[in-house]
Amino acid sequence: MPSREPGDRRLIARLKQKLGISLGLLHLYKARPLTSLQIHLLPVCGRERLMFSIVTPSYNQGKYIGETARSVLDQSYKKIEYIVQDSLSADCTAGVLTAFNDARMKVYYEKDNGQADAINRGFSHARGDIMAYLNSDDILLPHALAQVAAYFESNPSVEALYADRLIIDEQSAVIGHWRLPAHSPSVTRVVDYVPQETLFWRRSLWERVGGRVDDALQFAMDWDLILKFQTVGARIDHIPVFTGAFRVHTAQKTQAAIVMGKKEMRQVRQRYTNRLMSYLLFPWHIFYLWKHARLDAQPLKWRQAIDRGTEMNSTVRNGRI
Repeated sequence: MPSREPGDRRLIARLKQKLGISLGLLHLYKARPLTSLQIHLLPVCGRERLMFSIVTPSYNQGKYIGETARSVLDQSYKKIEYIVQDSLSADCTAGVLTAFNDARMKVYYEKDNGQADAINRGFSHARGDIMAYLNSDDILLPHALAQVAAYFESNPSVEALYADRLIIDEQSAVIGHWRLPAHSPSVTRVVDYVPQETLFWRRSLWERVGGRVDDALQFAMDWDLILKFQTVGARIDHIPVFTGAFRVHTAQKTQAAIVMGKKEMRQVRQRYTNRLMSYLLFPWHIFYLWKHARLDAQPLKWRQAIDRGTEMNSTVRNGRI
């Protein structure tokens, strides 16, 4: 297997540090164009009954926010309201956002008290049936909203869902992917593993848990929100498709911020469980990882084939994942 370039190794090390992955199998490989992937899609229907409200908290991400916004507005599913909540960015963000001429997009410029506060401000303007937030450097994949809408329509008892994620670099090339098995409420109580950019929920559920993310948190508010959903008995499903991409780049959180993020995760874990419960859940955690390994066995072969530069087998030919 050929050795990786030093830049690749540094990027991968930063990726592992940034994600802090303690659950599941993250596959990393040589960068390849996003357009080269043939992503499996779920069946969708042509009717658009549900409206999506998607919020992007924004601050000085002018380099990426145009692609983020385009990934939302270019969805094949058109019934969208897209809300960008910008905290008076000092870079080119305003110019990038002004260039969009789409009535479905609303931009609010006002100083906020951090990412969680920006998310809450954005959702205060939302009117949609299905809600989500997308960070200003991440993207939705093509047809993501059509698949999410179809799943909610076909499963009226499902109140929230999430999917699998791709990992992209600064040039939007795919450098990895992360697949998950079916949702486990027990494991979710002790491990933060849900890909935030793939999480969607119904407005009725949002209102049932108070209609806000915890603005005392700046890193773990998405995990806290999922655990709030579970506390009120919401049914949360995982759908086995790729709907979003998480971007890794050098301008992300500093080491001090990462330490703060881990501290917040400990605080959130303590809100919903205790040490004894964590020990009792450990065997189930191991079983969950075993199920994940079985599920992810085929993508692992695909990764190895790419690293060797050999032809992929018939089930993953031409970049299919």
